[in-house]
Parts: sequence; C-alpha cells; structure tokens
Amino acid sequence: MRAAAFLCVAALTLSACGLRPLYSGGSGGTVASTLASVQVAPIEGQSGWLVSNALRDRLNAGDTTARYRLEIQLDDQISGLGVRRDDSVARERRALRARYQLVDLASGAVVLDATAGSDAGIDVVGSEYATIAAERTALERLSGIVADQIVARVARYAQSESVPAPAGAAAQ
Repeated sequence: MRAAAFLCVAALTLSACGLRPLYSGGSGGTVASTLASVQVAPIEGQSGWLVSNALRDRLNAGDTTARYRLEIQLDDQISGLGVRRDDSVARERRALRARYQLVDLASGAVVLDATAGSDAGIDVVGSEYATIAAERTALERLSGIVADQIVARVARYAQSESVPAPAGAAAQ
C-alpha cells in the first residue's frame, strides 16, 4: 500500500518538473524533422567516411530540403600505452575527436559549435594483422559513438529552438 502511494506521489512530482520528451511528435515532430533537414559535409579520410555514414544513418535525411549543414573536422590518433620488457608496445589507445559546426544554410550563420569524442583501448598481440583488425574495429565503434554524440547535441539544439523561452529568460 505504501509503495503504491509513493509511486503516485512520485508520478505527480515528476509530471510537474518540466521534462519534455526529446522526440515528441514522432517522425513528424520538430526534432525529427530538423534532424532530417541536416546535410553532412564531406569529411576526409577513412574515419571521416565512417563518421559521415554513421551520421547519415542516424539523421534519416530523406527527400527533405536541407536547412542545415554539419561541418566536421576529425582528429584520429593512436598512442602506445603499455611497454613490454623488449620495448614493444603492449596496449594502444585510439582516440577519435570531432569538432563540428551546424551551419544555417539560409543565413550562413554557425548556430552550434561543439566537440565530441571517445577513445578505446586496443591490445597489441603478436600478430600484426590481428592488431590492425582491432584498430579498425575500434575506429568503427568510435565512429558510431561520436556520431551518436553529435546527433544528440543537434537534437537538443533543435528542441531548444522549437520551445519559446519563458518570460524574463535571457536569449542564448
């Protein structure tokens, strides 16, 4: 009985906190339609190809006219961490960082300027082929993670632009 009463009080409290679903309205909602209107500028290199494909998959850009362009510069680095007795590297760290800008195509203004990034540890084994395969797999995973971070930030931007600011609030 107490648990049910607690859940009722918690539900009432949370409903008044002002949280709004990010993707309210489904595919016809403001956030989804804004994401579908983002075009991804070409990004150099293998990591750029992977990130741009991951972004296109997540943005669901269809036949809509582009309102925004996403410009991205990547920094992909591999550094050795552990050293064996014979001075060979035992472990590597692959870091993928992205600086991205969302550009409004109508005005040419940069409406969002942010960074995203992630890193992964890689065991260096005796086989050079296995190590290269592990590095490529890590890059594929990191590309997806970075793309997820970028899409989430663009979605938050789209949501904040679609909601009128409360009276007395300063413009961002």
